[in-house]
Amino acid sequence: MTDIKNWDVENPTFWGNTGKSIANRNLWISIPSLLMGFAIWAMWGIITVQMSNLGFPFKDDELFTLTAIAGLAGATLRIPASFFIRLAGGRNTIFLTTALLMIPAIGTGIALQSKETPLLTFQILAFLSGIGGGNFACSMSNISTFFPKRLQGTALGLNAGLGNFGVTTMQILIPLVMTMGVFGALGGDPMPLVKDSGWVLGKILSGTETWIQNAGYIWLVFLIPLAFLGFFGMNNLLPISPNIGGTLAAFIKILYLWALTGMVTAVGLYLYLPAPTGLGLLNMWVALPLIIVATLMVMRITAFGEMKTNISKQFAIFSNKHTWSMTVLYLLTFGSFIGFSMALPLAIKVIFGNTHVFDAATQAWVHAKNPNAIPVFAYAWIGPFVGALIRPVGGWISDKTGGSIVTQIISVMMVAASAYAGYIMMQAYHSATPEVFFQQFLWTFVVLFAATGLGNGSTFRTVGVIFDRLQAGPVLGWTSAVAAYGSFIAPVVIGAQVKAGTPENAMYGFAIFYALCLILNWWFYLRSGSEIKNP
Repeated sequence: MTDIKNWDVENPTFWGNTGKSIANRNLWISIPSLLMGFAIWAMWGIITVQMSNLGFPFKDDELFTLTAIAGLAGATLRIPASFFIRLAGGRNTIFLTTALLMIPAIGTGIALQSKETPLLTFQILAFLSGIGGGNFACSMSNISTFFPKRLQGTALGLNAGLGNFGVTTMQILIPLVMTMGVFGALGGDPMPLVKDSGWVLGKILSGTETWIQNAGYIWLVFLIPLAFLGFFGMNNLLPISPNIGGTLAAFIKILYLWALTGMVTAVGLYLYLPAPTGLGLLNMWVALPLIIVATLMVMRITAFGEMKTNISKQFAIFSNKHTWSMTVLYLLTFGSFIGFSMALPLAIKVIFGNTHVFDAATQAWVHAKNPNAIPVFAYAWIGPFVGALIRPVGGWISDKTGGSIVTQIISVMMVAASAYAGYIMMQAYHSATPEVFFQQFLWTFVVLFAATGLGNGSTFRTVGVIFDRLQAGPVLGWTSAVAAYGSFIAPVVIGAQVKAGTPENAMYGFAIFYALCLILNWWFYLRSGSEIKNP
């Protein structure tokens, strides 16, 4: 029975006799499905580094566009995804959004088999990888409906925290499977490395045969059984999703809203990206709000029938001031987590993979290949791993102490760590031996990732307490959508400052934002006159 008519988990008797087993089954199918979404969404941060190592004929700034496109698409696709559960049901939504990940997985595997594949093809595939980023909003919205409020922090922390392991899984698994022909003749021929590469255990020397296409194909091993489990093992809660209209109708609503969002995002990217891909008419700070507003307007105007009614009801979240305060606070936590996850591999490669010597004759810094370069893939996974591992702990602590006090503590940590990270990056980027600063750099970012993980759990706990069951799901989806733009903002900001020779300014700017979030959290949820005290 996939559809459940009666659902009252705030009733202890119902929870103990019926709700707990159903909720846990849906949670443990949801977690690996969300993990796959994160892995496929974030995989371009690793793939682009290896494309450079293999000598694909693209400039660094062209490779940066792949990560940026995936980040922006994933964030924007979260906006309609936050409404999917009410419109289409949890089981229908999780099955379809997981199955759709097979498209970028297969496409990426095929495209990476040839260095002659045009950049546009990779950009389209990066765009489609954004489906994985969008999945977070509907996954979290769905799980929030299955658990009582007293367990929201723990349940959402497990779903998101273990789902976040998709970033670490990708960063470890992709370099590993690229070293071997795991799919035999079906996987295509290998290519020799032009530059040294690496994996979790260290360097891989140039000339080594590499199957980069496995970075796409490997996910099919997991996606096929997970889609099966989602279809036959999950449930639609009819009190939350009262007008699904059948499985096929649910699929049509999801695909319709994602198609609309995809068109808006594509237009926004065309206006933002530089030639020859786009027109380069808008900067990031103009493009992002325009895309968000345009997406909301298109959804509201083009929806029809019962779908229009449901969307209009859920738009009520935007009249609540706490929707906006929690959106900023989740940008502080998850936005930083996913942004640094995307930006860190290339930052390590550029800052610590080169020597930096000042030429007195030309009055300019000269950057050359560092013989003691840090192997990117050996270290880039550590920070995201810590952040994902500790997220359920943040939810659990917040269930015991309140979410906002945890958010306040991690905000202080993030201000200090971000400022110190900027100072270290400045030293390394002006040194002939930047590798001597790497250990400080790495541990500072581990502290940053740990703080974001704890804060991810605490902010979602806060949302679950502030909002009722019908509004909590859409608010979770909306806040996660805006926060996901961190995957676009951080690589662009850090990349631009590295190009300008001042990478420290990016981290100092983030520290200022974190300080403002600290004040916002105190004002709304911790000061003596707070309307809602430490939710």
